[in-house]
Amino acid sequence: MERLINILIIDEKESDQLALKEILGGGGNILLFCDSIADAHVILNRREVGIILINVDSPNFSSMEDFKELLQKYATHTHYSIIITENTRTGSKLLKGFNSGAVDFITKPFNPLLIQAKLDVYKTLYYKDQRIAQLLGNILPGNVLDDLNQFGKFSPKRVDKGVVLFTDFVDFSMKSKTIKPIKLVKRLEYYFTAFDEIVERYQLEKIKTIGDAYMAIAGVNEDNAQPILRACMAALEMRNFIRNEKELAKAMKKDYWEIRIGLHAGPLVAGIIGSKRYSFDVWGDTVNIAARAQQFSGIDQITITQAIQDECVNYFETKNLGNVPIKKRGGTMETFELESLKSEYSLYANGKVPSVDLRILCQIATVDFEHMRSDVLNKLKSMLPDEVIYHDLGHTLNVEKAAIRLGKLEGLHEDEMLLLRTAALFHDTGFIFTYHQNELHGVRLMEQMLPKYGFTADQIQQIREMILATALDIKPVGLLQEILCDADHDYLGRADYYVVFSKLRDEMIAYGEDLSEEGWIQMQIQFLENTHQFYTITALNIRQKGKMNRLAELKVALGELQNQQV
Repeated sequence: MERLINILIIDEKESDQLALKEILGGGGNILLFCDSIADAHVILNRREVGIILINVDSPNFSSMEDFKELLQKYATHTHYSIIITENTRTGSKLLKGFNSGAVDFITKPFNPLLIQAKLDVYKTLYYKDQRIAQLLGNILPGNVLDDLNQFGKFSPKRVDKGVVLFTDFVDFSMKSKTIKPIKLVKRLEYYFTAFDEIVERYQLEKIKTIGDAYMAIAGVNEDNAQPILRACMAALEMRNFIRNEKELAKAMKKDYWEIRIGLHAGPLVAGIIGSKRYSFDVWGDTVNIAARAQQFSGIDQITITQAIQDECVNYFETKNLGNVPIKKRGGTMETFELESLKSEYSLYANGKVPSVDLRILCQIATVDFEHMRSDVLNKLKSMLPDEVIYHDLGHTLNVEKAAIRLGKLEGLHEDEMLLLRTAALFHDTGFIFTYHQNELHGVRLMEQMLPKYGFTADQIQQIREMILATALDIKPVGLLQEILCDADHDYLGRADYYVVFSKLRDEMIAYGEDLSEEGWIQMQIQFLENTHQFYTITALNIRQKGKMNRLAELKVALGELQNQQV
C-alpha cells in the first residue's frame, strides 16, 4: 500500500524550490509550494499537511508570531514543522522558531542526504501518528478524544434519554462448535464490519462487541437530531442486511445466520474506565432493558420498548407484542415489533430505505449512496459485454479507489467526495450499451438512476459534467473533473501499467481495431507524449515520474522491435 504525505514548502526563492523538488521528489512525497505564510493559510485551509518547511530568512517571511498562529490554527492538520535557515550561529531565530512550534531545522546550502534522512524520520512519525489516531478513533468517540487531547481527561456525563441498540446472533453457541475458529472469526468480522458502516451512516456510536453481541448508542456523545429515529433506521438496515444474506445463502444451499435486535431509550451515564487500557462504556437500567428487549425478540425481528414506540410510531410500521418480564429489577414492560418504514417515509416506498424528507429531519445524508453503489456495480458485473476486459468492473473499482485517494490528498469535502465517487462509479457504464461515445450513454443511465437515490438536479448536473470530461477530446474544468480524469489514468504511472496496457489492446482488437505490436506501441507513445496529461498536484507528484519512465521504456521497446525487422 502506498504511503503518501503532503509536504508544504513556504519559500518564494525559485532556486530553493527547484533544489527541494529534486531532493524530495518521489517516495510518496506530494510537494506543495507557496511564497508566504498568508498563501500557506489558503493551502492548509483545505488540505491536511504532514510536514511544513519554512524559510525564516525569506524576504516574504512576516514574523514568528504569524508562524506560530499558523501552526496553532491548523494544529489538527499539521504534524511537524521544520525551519529553513542560512545562519544558525546566533540561535535566536531557531529558538523563536522552536518556541513557535517547529521541531527541527535544515541549513543552506542544502545537504541532500541530511534533508532526506530528517524528512524520513518525520514521515515515519507522521505515519505512526496517523495509525495511532485511527486506532484511537476506532476505540473512543470523537468528543472523548477531543477532551482527552485538550484536558487530559473525560468527565462522566449523564443523559436523560439516550438510545441503546443490542444485536445478537441466534444459536451462536451451537454454531461456534461446528465452525472452524478462523472461519467463525471471519464471519463475525464480515457482519460486524457491515454493522459498523450502518452505525456510521446513521451517526450512532458503536460501544463494543461481546462475543457475537453488538452494542451501539445514540443521543449520548452527539447532538444530532432524532436519535431514536436514527437508531430505528440503523436497526432496520441491520436486520434487512442479515435477511438478504440469509436468502442468498439459502439459494446457494449454504449455512446462514439469523439475528435478534432490541432497542430502548432512557437515562444513561457515559464515561471512561481504565487507566492503562481505556474503555468507553455506558451504564444504567436502560442498558439492561435494551438487552432484555433483544433477548425477547423473535428470529430476524426488532423488538422496541414503549419509549421507542412513542417517538417512532408516526414514521414506522410497528406491532404490539404485549408485556414481558424484566429480569433482576422485576415488573414488566410493553414491547412492540419494529417492522418497516411507512411507505410515505420510504425512498422507494418499500419500507426499507428512509426518504429524503426523513433524512433531512434526522440531519443525515440525503443521498442513499451505498444502495446506489451496490446497484451500479451489479449492473457492471452482469451487463458488461464479455469483450470488455479493460473497461470492466475491476477498472471502475480501481478508478474509484484512486479518486478517493486523490480526493483526500487534494482536500475534498465530504459532499465533493460523494459527487466524485458517484461519477467514478458511472463513468464507464456506457460500455454496457456501446463501445464508442460511451460517455453519453453512461450519462443517460446516471440521469435515469440517481433521482431515486435522493440526488438533486444540481448534483446530477455536476456528475454529468465530470463524466463527460473523461472523454479524451475534452479538457477538464475544475478540481473535481481534474481528479476524475487523473484517477481514470492512474495506471499510467503505476507498476502494473503493462498488465493494464495488454488488456486494453486485447479489448480494442476484440472491437475491430487492427493493431500490430509496432502500431500499438506507437499509439501508446503518441498518447503518453502528446495527448495525455495529469492535472492535479497530487497526481503530478506521485504518477508523472512513473508515466515518463513508461514512455522511455516504450521508446526503447519500439526501437528494438524496428531493429529486428531490418
